[in-house]
Amino acid sequence: MIHRIPKLLTLLLLALFLAPIANAQTKKAATTSANQVKTANGTLEGTLEKSGIRSFKGVPFAAPPVGDLRWREPQPVKNWQGVRQATQFGPRAMQLPVYGDMNFRSNGVSEDCLYLNVWTPAKTGKEKLPVLVYFYGGGFIAGDGSEPRYDGESMATKGMVAITVNYRLGVFGFFAHPELSQASPYKGSGNYGFLDQAAALRWVKENIAAFGGDPNRVTIAGESAGSMSVSAQMASPLSRNLIAGAIGESGALVNTSFGPIPLAEGEQNGVKFATSIGATSLAQLRAMDAQQLLNEAGKPGVARFPPTIDGYFFPKTPAAIFAAGEQAKVPLLAGWNSQEMGYQALLGKEAPTVENFTKAVQRLYGEQAGEILKQYAVTTDEEAMQAATDLAGDRFIAYSTWKWMDLHAKTSGKPVYRYLYSRPRPEMVPEMGNATPGLAGGVIKDSNAPKAPPARGASHSAEIEYAMGNLSTNKVYAWSPDDYKVSKTMQDYFANFIKTGNPNGANLPKWSVVTSGNAAPYMNIDVNTRLETEKHRGRYLLLDQLSSKK
Repeated sequence: MIHRIPKLLTLLLLALFLAPIANAQTKKAATTSANQVKTANGTLEGTLEKSGIRSFKGVPFAAPPVGDLRWREPQPVKNWQGVRQATQFGPRAMQLPVYGDMNFRSNGVSEDCLYLNVWTPAKTGKEKLPVLVYFYGGGFIAGDGSEPRYDGESMATKGMVAITVNYRLGVFGFFAHPELSQASPYKGSGNYGFLDQAAALRWVKENIAAFGGDPNRVTIAGESAGSMSVSAQMASPLSRNLIAGAIGESGALVNTSFGPIPLAEGEQNGVKFATSIGATSLAQLRAMDAQQLLNEAGKPGVARFPPTIDGYFFPKTPAAIFAAGEQAKVPLLAGWNSQEMGYQALLGKEAPTVENFTKAVQRLYGEQAGEILKQYAVTTDEEAMQAATDLAGDRFIAYSTWKWMDLHAKTSGKPVYRYLYSRPRPEMVPEMGNATPGLAGGVIKDSNAPKAPPARGASHSAEIEYAMGNLSTNKVYAWSPDDYKVSKTMQDYFANFIKTGNPNGANLPKWSVVTSGNAAPYMNIDVNTRLETEKHRGRYLLLDQLSSKK
């Protein structure tokens, strides 16, 4: 006998069977949509990190600068249909492996490199959070937004949208040539790396609200070449209206050997380089394989390609722009490290003695040597080692950073906060074996390399992981509770500044504003972070005076 199941019961059983499937699909759809953001060019799908931060990696902000777009100002991104995955860092800019402290997560090396990465705590596009845009360092010849030390997730947990930006480097980013200038709508060339950064800032202005960011509260930051980039973007008419605050860690394009140089000089350098590699036309240069071009530019003896005063990105020198008060009038937090360069940069292989220091100063400064020796006075070999360390660091990067802040304090009408970062890195972990620290935070893994002398302070780039809250991403050093304490202090100062234009906040030593004139206050960031008063203004005034005579 066949029992018939009532129709109603059948429907009920079917509904019970299908409910978990429908529920799972609904959950999946909700998760997917939560990780999707609609930009001006199309929809992106990112990743939900364990911290609850949403990340969007490898987001294009300009067209790939390849073929005829090599050495062109960045062009608009083409719109895409459907959902674009944003879960993998884009390729890094063309570069040679020049620094031992760089660790990349990017998808290879390519001319097609104009991508940025976004980390946001926002759940909707209505939250209007402050925004941090970070430019990497690397001497304008290396670096990438995928480096773990710049990762934006930790900063995003502090209540902001954090972004890292790729930009063209070396011969691809700063090559100038008469043919390029002639073909350009603004009759200039070079500065393509800076134009990339400016394009990224325009992308942020247009799109960041969709990620929960406030397009009117964008703070730009960077270290070394990234800090120089911050000063450049503040100075340029193309981007100075796109930013609300600026953070500079060790570097400024103000009275520095990094440039910029007159356009005609940059063009001559470009012609000289092109001739040296057998290229007689722009068409030949653009047809050349990218790796071959990179290798040619990286050969020993080939000069770097500095930025140019192209009449477009830079209408005049950054120093002149800041002196005239024509820069972005925004709060500035900047400083440098206590050992930006070793004494070897000044003395070479000579021992750091009073005699050798005196000879080196006389060789470098001639008739002005006496004035330098007054400001960097020494009576013992120990003092000579410290004075040589200080002078090497000042010549390399500290003086230009000081000059940037000094000018901005005089002409912007906005607060300037200065720091000195003085926490040396700890010892390397035992697993590093015979490795030794190199210059600018590099790591030398050659067992025959001479051991570096003990650090006399914080080396160039040492503060990055501390400031960005990323100590745990660097497996080279044996971080201690004191290091995490310094990191918390520095990151809190930075986060407060990004949110309000003022680094001060609860449970932090009070940080006073720099006023133009003598005895400027600065925050000495270390295990015992404290406000101190400028002790060596005379050094920078003298270097300033000597710089103006060049």
